Amino acid sequence: MIKGVVALSALLAVLACGSGNPCGDGCHGQFSITVFAAASLQPPFDTIAARLRALGTTATFNYAGTQVLTAQLTQGAQADVFASADTAHMKTLEDAGLVDGTPQVFAHNKLEIVVAKGNPKGIHGLADLARTGLVVVLADPSVPAGKYAQQALQKAGVTVHPASLELQVTGVLSKVALGEADAGIVYVSDIVTSGKVDGVGIPDDQNVIADYPIASLKSAHQGARIFVNFVLSTDGQTILKAAGFEGV
Repeated sequence: MIKGVVALSALLAVLACGSGNPCGDGCHGQFSITVFAAASLQPPFDTIAARLRALGTTATFNYAGTQVLTAQLTQGAQADVFASADTAHMKTLEDAGLVDGTPQVFAHNKLEIVVAKGNPKGIHGLADLARTGLVVVLADPSVPAGKYAQQALQKAGVTVHPASLELQVTGVLSKVALGEADAGIVYVSDIVTSGKVDGVGIPDDQNVIADYPIASLKSAHQGARIFVNFVLSTDGQTILKAAGFEGV
């Protein structure tokens, strides 16, 4: 166990300094960073933060809909790292001159229908979401998950009249888990990490693949590089896959 911690510490030192940049002042020590991340990333990012905390890097998170985070950052909110659920909102920050370097896609996700445990309404596909009397909630189209859900429904030729449009994908998950809705469309990772709901798969020809990019911001502290590189590392990818994401 001790050897494993020492090995990880050494790895983080390399990640922090870069393979072509010998460690100098600032490569070691305590770091505290702020990460703005899409709400769907909370389970794996909390796990990654726990790993890094033991090694001197403390991350504070702002989890919300990607569109909310983007608005906050363009309006002057300060953060070190931004992790988006789509490339469009990351491009908005790039165009605003807020991104340091080139964003990197670190994970992919797919959509899945979320239903109550045991699937009491007998939902088997997207077409069932159009049934009369079924209470369906979706993420708002301004949210990446809502945009992707619309694309999937269009592919399937299905028209849904949602009971509500949530401002982050976790709102859809919560309403189904609490029995306030019969079904919704969320990410595969949401269902894998929830434990309170069941999922109904969506065929690949109707599904949408979400690309998740990450980047340090211009105002970033030293620890931002450690966080981003850990997310992209083998250990980070293992944590993301365990949470239902697809690696890169």
